[in-house]
Amino acid sequence: MAEPLKNLYSPTFFDHFGDLLAEIIPDFRKDSFIDDIHDRDWDDRELKERMIHISNVFHHHFPGSYKSSLQAIRKICEAVPRSPLAGHSYEFIFLPDYIERFGIDHYPESVSAMESLTQFISCEFAVRPFIVKYPGRMMPQMEEWALHQNHHVRRLASEGCRPRLPWAPALKNFKKDPTPILPILEKLKADSSEYVRRSVANNLNDIAKDHPDLVLDICGRWIGRSKNTDRLVKHACRTLLKRAHPKALSLFGYSEPVGVEIYAFEHDKSVKIGESLEFQFNIRNRSKEPLKLRIEYGIDYLKSNGSLSRKIFQLSEKEMMAGDQIEYSRSQSFRNMTTRKHYPGWHEIVILVNGKEMISGKFELLI
Repeated sequence: MAEPLKNLYSPTFFDHFGDLLAEIIPDFRKDSFIDDIHDRDWDDRELKERMIHISNVFHHHFPGSYKSSLQAIRKICEAVPRSPLAGHSYEFIFLPDYIERFGIDHYPESVSAMESLTQFISCEFAVRPFIVKYPGRMMPQMEEWALHQNHHVRRLASEGCRPRLPWAPALKNFKKDPTPILPILEKLKADSSEYVRRSVANNLNDIAKDHPDLVLDICGRWIGRSKNTDRLVKHACRTLLKRAHPKALSLFGYSEPVGVEIYAFEHDKSVKIGESLEFQFNIRNRSKEPLKLRIEYGIDYLKSNGSLSRKIFQLSEKEMMAGDQIEYSRSQSFRNMTTRKHYPGWHEIVILVNGKEMISGKFELLI
């Protein structure tokens, strides 16, 4: 079993971090700092709770003003590459949290600090409360960041204003009206960094969940400009394609699968929780023309309330010549995960081609 992420905050990490702080902060009490970190609730805290706790302890042990603490954070970022913590960055996610938690009333200083800090550890979460409180100042600032020489800062301009950023509160105003985001995405659509372009695609995918036609209009204008932009557009439309939105399918050349035949479809009729469902099928192009096909399968998962919830999984995208046939054989895990709990009962598997259900079958999930 993989080591829990929260255990990145090991005694060794805090020993080295305490030494680093002692070099930066006058009269810093390393032993007291570490004792306060490892309080009686430490072992029970999950990753985010540990991050917040470290942020609070850091604040408690830092003498002086918020501005002086930002100077120390800059020195930490400069010192880490020369310390035993070189190569570590994720563990320092509490530094953006510190700015979010204690800097919201210090707009100029915090914005400047985030621009610097995000080049070391992303400030995509920390910037969101500033967008909410200072939308008239923060969004123009992010447009400026979209032109920054550093790709981490350019990515922050897009990633920080995603309406539905995972593990972060939604930006409700942008879910209703994403117009303020669009100039940033326009500036970044052809960015030299794949890291930045992927963020633009994820932002558009977020917007598409509330404003599909807007995103499809944008993608219709962008597609065909370059291979990089085409990949961005495809990734931006992934949710719309999974939902078989007609305009999205048409944008990428997926037509009604006339002449497509699914045969020799077989699947397990039962599977235990923790094991995998095995299934296979063949697909044939019986038409006289080449067909561009998006081949997927869906699982209708039984929920705790007895209803079904479908999740779509892509198998392939390809052009099949007239008369071509392909065999598929796959397995789907039913191991419980933190993101999905399985419930015993009847489920269904369905094969889809260009968004159209072609064949399906039921199977029972057992304890």
